Amino acid sequence: MITLDGFDRRLLAALEEDATQSAGQLGRRFGHSQPATWRRIKRLQDAGILSGQRLSLNLEALGFGVTVFLGVKLATKGRVSLEDFERAVSAIPEVQTVQHVLGMYDYRLRVVARDLSDFERILRRRIMTLPGVGDVEANVLLSEERRPGPLG
Repeated sequence: MITLDGFDRRLLAALEEDATQSAGQLGRRFGHSQPATWRRIKRLQDAGILSGQRLSLNLEALGFGVTVFLGVKLATKGRVSLEDFERAVSAIPEVQTVQHVLGMYDYRLRVVARDLSDFERILRRRIMTLPGVGDVEANVLLSEERRPGPLG
């Protein structure tokens, strides 16, 4: 693990906010040269702290007005059922994230749908028919705000 200084932390926060910023833009913003900023970014990438770049889609503008978090408890447990469930649930396009968790449920899913009727269809026809699915708890997202992470 590498030691992060204030410049590294400011770079990470700025890139987390907008990963499309160039090393030149970031350098000017923080009072460093483009080459020095590029070297810092490269160092963070080589250390595995920065990995890839993601684009954030506006799901509502794309017609997906409902986000639901599902807690899924598998009826049967075992290596085969976990792998079967993960493979099957990952093939559903409306399921954005699949998290294997410890606690009341075995999995936490983030599901998007056009509206509540669309979500009901996805739940009944796709999710409830997956291998090993037992109990399911749904929590509809009302609002979301982005908070700075531990470096922000």
